[in-house]
Amino acid sequence: MRPRWPRRVFAQVLLVHLLIITGVAGLAAGLFLAPLAAQLDEQAERRALAIAQATAAQPGLARHVLAGRPSADGPVQTDAERIRLATGASYVVVVDTQGIRYSHTTPSRIGEHVSTDPARALSGHDWMGTGKGTLGRSARGKVPLRDTEGAIVGAVSVGIGYDNVHALLLHAVPGILAYAGAALGAGALAAIAVSRRLRKRTHGIELAEISTLLNEREAMLHGIREGVVALDRRGRVRLVNDEAQRLLGLGTDAIGRPLDAILPPGRTTDVLAGRVSGTDLLTVRDGRVLVANRMNTSDGGTVATLRDRTELEQLRRELDGTRGLTDALRAQDHEHANRMHTLMGLLELGLHEEAADFVAEVTGAHRATAEQVTERVRDPLVSALLVGKSAVAAERGAALRVSARTWLPDRVVDPRDLVTVLGNLVDNALDAATGHAREGREDVPWVEVELRAKGCTLLVQVTDNGPGVPAAAGELVFTDGWTTKESPPYRRRGLGLALVRRLAERYGGSARAGEREGGGAVFTVELPEALRSLEGVKR
Repeated sequence: MRPRWPRRVFAQVLLVHLLIITGVAGLAAGLFLAPLAAQLDEQAERRALAIAQATAAQPGLARHVLAGRPSADGPVQTDAERIRLATGASYVVVVDTQGIRYSHTTPSRIGEHVSTDPARALSGHDWMGTGKGTLGRSARGKVPLRDTEGAIVGAVSVGIGYDNVHALLLHAVPGILAYAGAALGAGALAAIAVSRRLRKRTHGIELAEISTLLNEREAMLHGIREGVVALDRRGRVRLVNDEAQRLLGLGTDAIGRPLDAILPPGRTTDVLAGRVSGTDLLTVRDGRVLVANRMNTSDGGTVATLRDRTELEQLRRELDGTRGLTDALRAQDHEHANRMHTLMGLLELGLHEEAADFVAEVTGAHRATAEQVTERVRDPLVSALLVGKSAVAAERGAALRVSARTWLPDRVVDPRDLVTVLGNLVDNALDAATGHAREGREDVPWVEVELRAKGCTLLVQVTDNGPGVPAAAGELVFTDGWTTKESPPYRRRGLGLALVRRLAERYGGSARAGEREGGGAVFTVELPEALRSLEGVKR
């Protein structure tokens, strides 16, 4: 029956580690035993050669070979057996120049020709090696036997049985296996520790479940309508989902790069990098209003989430516009009621001519104000905005004036962007002018709007007689979330001027704040390519 593979991740890791450690330990033992066997063979061969050399150097051995005949009880056999027993060799064989044995462990073989060729030793050369003879496989050493004159009279062959070498090898095996077993035990303990740690980190989840969780995580990250950006402890991007790529304008090459290298300097980068602390931080990126939150991870990294509040801010601006229109209608209703009461009083008093003059004066003044705006501002959305803001300004006790130099042709590429820019600037100016007036100034607060077209470039300038903008805050007023006014509970302040600058930069233009001579502030916005060319209009 085929063994069943464990399903748990930690069990699979433990089993694989044990198999690998066992294989490595067995391989290491084999690699150690193989050269050890070769070393033992070489040592046995050198020992056999040394015994043969010592035997050949025995005094009188060469003389006994020359003087006597091979005999089982001769002096050569006696000396050879004595040396064999003393050294533990398997055999010590002495032969003459014809290869006839003068000694052997088996006396009956004395006088016979040797089973291996002694030619190399008889030629005057020492030899050692491993071979098989009548006594089995053995490590051998052969040397020439010389007389006192140096002439070769025979040869001495000594053998050490292979069983002895094998016994030495087997004697070393337990020690080697003990070390291998110790290494295997240490490896097994390490594998168990790693497996337990892995089980703790994976909460005992199966491998298939990890794959499923990963697929669900990818689907969730790339399917939600919130941007997610994950950074490591060094500030490098390690995860960014599709929504974050869309909101931040990032490419697919953002993974692994530092955040400061893929985003330009600004509040958005500071918020994501953690240089600005807080919750629900507002930032503007490419005309989009984003709400960012950050959370630290256990490995020192961070995860930032981004929510797109652009549509909400647009709805808020529409609500503010509706509220402004309501205020304007309420102001007109209040003013209309006063005028109707005045007209009724004139009629009751019988002053019919004075009543007619009063009606003509009132209608003429309103008509003059509307005509003054529409003559200089030809775009209907922008002119409607200015008329509505005039009513709001009147309700707040301020005057909204249109500069005599204003000229806006009906060539605006996107009137909605211009309405956003102009509406935010006028609202900001009205807040400054009316707030400053309440602090005790006697002059009437006013806001002046100037719109000028230079080719395809539109210049927007809004001036007020409020407290002005300090030189140190000339750039700070365009920062996301910066405001000097208390935020109402239903929305946050500090976005209007930031949106103005983002829109100006998107058109390739600029937005700047300065001081007006005599007191007050001047906001100037330059919008290149905001107007269609005359050729495009003619076509």
